[in-house]
Amino acid sequence: MHIAPHDNRNRPIVDRDDPLVPLVYFNIINLKAGETFTYRTPGYETCIVPATGTVTVETAGETYKDIGQRGADVWDGEPEGVYVPTDTATRITARTDTETFIAGARFTETLRPFAIRAADIDPVQYGSDDTKTHRKIKHILGTKYHDRVGRLLVSELYTVGAGGWSGFPSHKHDTDRRDATGELIETRHDECYNFRFRPDYGSGLQMLQRADNEPGDAYHIMNRSTVLIDKGYHPCAVLPGYEMYYFTILGGQSQRSLKQYFQPTHAAQLHTIPGIMDMVAKFK
Repeated sequence: MHIAPHDNRNRPIVDRDDPLVPLVYFNIINLKAGETFTYRTPGYETCIVPATGTVTVETAGETYKDIGQRGADVWDGEPEGVYVPTDTATRITARTDTETFIAGARFTETLRPFAIRAADIDPVQYGSDDTKTHRKIKHILGTKYHDRVGRLLVSELYTVGAGGWSGFPSHKHDTDRRDATGELIETRHDECYNFRFRPDYGSGLQMLQRADNEPGDAYHIMNRSTVLIDKGYHPCAVLPGYEMYYFTILGGQSQRSLKQYFQPTHAAQLHTIPGIMDMVAKFK
């Protein structure tokens, strides 16, 4: 599903118990310096990540100052964030003008908050210019936080260079299932993307193919488009001459680690794209 760019007025774009992707939550808030925003999400843990600007976060008796150092856009520096436990009252105060993402995943337990600073980001770069798959991923809540987070995975993905494909070879993660030997071959994770382009009048394409070798859907994505992935194979592409970024939220149904199932028709491409297995490992 594609949600066109719009002014959400600091209200959730994907609210709790969404009928399509109930395992994830997503909001974008825009604040002027000195303004505050408070929220609480029963049944969902969240992560606050400034897209631009700097904020102070108060939650569960803790205060995390000066989160976020980016200026003009999401290409202008490294991400930072704060993990907020399930059903915990939180106040965000803008230190500068800010656009801030709030990512969430369904989880019933209440853990402890913590900050993720730029030095804590877990990056991976893979693909190649030759295969038109060159990209960089910055894991904000990645594998290193498995013992501190319930079901939520949060990352930022960038195409490297102008134009190309992301999310290829095509994969899906819409069912918890094992093979005949009992090995886990796929997990159910709902997913939400928010896209940005450089220059911002760039655009791209999000594909969604629900069954191998059957026609699917395609969405024209623009700057600030949001895409919800409930099931199916879902590669995306950016027009030649433009760079693409997307903020990624994954919420697992039964576990945090993501097990991707690659589309059989294109699985051989796993052997042609440099470093792709390193990318897979970072989501486990």
